[in-house]
Amino acid sequence: MNRILLMCGLVGMWMSACNQGGAQPEETDVENTPTTVSDSGLSARIANLLDYPATAGNFPRSLEPNGQIRGVASRDWTSGFYPGVLWYAYEYTGNEAYKKLAQEWTALVEDQKTNAGTHDMGFKINCSFGNGYRITNDPKYREIMVESAKTLSTRFNPVVGCTRSWDFNKDVWTFPVIIDNMMNLELLFLATEFTGDSSYYRMAREHAITTMENHFREDNSSWHVVDYDPQTGAVRGKQTHQGYSDESSWARGQAWGLYGYTMVYRFTGEAQFLDQARKIYTYMMDHPSLPEDLIPYWDYNDPSKSKPRDVSAASVTASALYELSAYASDPKMIEQADAILEALQSEVYLEDGTNNMFILTHSTGNMPKDDEVDVPLIYADYYFMEALLRQKELK
Repeated sequence: MNRILLMCGLVGMWMSACNQGGAQPEETDVENTPTTVSDSGLSARIANLLDYPATAGNFPRSLEPNGQIRGVASRDWTSGFYPGVLWYAYEYTGNEAYKKLAQEWTALVEDQKTNAGTHDMGFKINCSFGNGYRITNDPKYREIMVESAKTLSTRFNPVVGCTRSWDFNKDVWTFPVIIDNMMNLELLFLATEFTGDSSYYRMAREHAITTMENHFREDNSSWHVVDYDPQTGAVRGKQTHQGYSDESSWARGQAWGLYGYTMVYRFTGEAQFLDQARKIYTYMMDHPSLPEDLIPYWDYNDPSKSKPRDVSAASVTASALYELSAYASDPKMIEQADAILEALQSEVYLEDGTNNMFILTHSTGNMPKDDEVDVPLIYADYYFMEALLRQKELK
């Protein structure tokens, strides 16, 4: 727990249909800042979380085109986010009702602790059980986290120096590693702290180094997928699977990298990881296509005049910047994170909350497949709540 406590001391707690939510954001830079919704308005949206009882196989992920909640099974990579949102809501409000519901939803994710067919163990287990353990010190939660890390470690290939990401499209990829996978390393680092077994730490660190060497272009933007030869470790190909093109810069991928390397620096204290986080940050904030309200379009290189924003990328970025600002001693990062949260709490980006429990709208899931485009996404809410808690602690 030492590094978790250290982080809290530095930067705070761990923190179509969708248009029925906020008004559509401008396609170009937002010149007139929308009115920020009052604290009571935000609290009312958070209160809607209590109206969604724990139900196995129905973890809220997004909205369907007909406006109904898209519920998924625990095996889905997003299943840990709703329990995590509830844990954060409990910290934000102090209301025990959120804690009770968080415990109920978290219990429904436990069956994933032995699922070796996914790399998303951190998203599923750390966001649910990780926050639960941090708040309650329940030893069962800690045991589940360690077992989950052990499961995740079976996907690590020492020749490649990474944990494998996807198991599909085997006719295209041999050993694919996606930039998102940086986010799942936290569970491995924590497993070493919990058990004293340094093998988890070494896997996480090596994955971060290998990704730093192969995932980033000269301008510090990243590819989404790097495919490796599992026998030799050689790079077979690079793609941006969920971006505009293979050579484009997918916004959420940039945010995953920023958050991931900031987190890796937290656990290792190695300057190379802090430097990488700074480089990614500079690329994002200096990019000419970034709108004035700092809520990025879904891909930094999409040339279309009409293109959706990605609030999920903005939420991840804001949360990361609060942590990175402490390590980099850069108050400008705090100002930018504050600006993102101010925009997200405006009438433009807040979901109206009348028919569902989502907090934010205007996120983009998978644009190339025209899936979950310009809708609420549960992971946008998760990192938004985490950012709010980090901001609160800093203030």
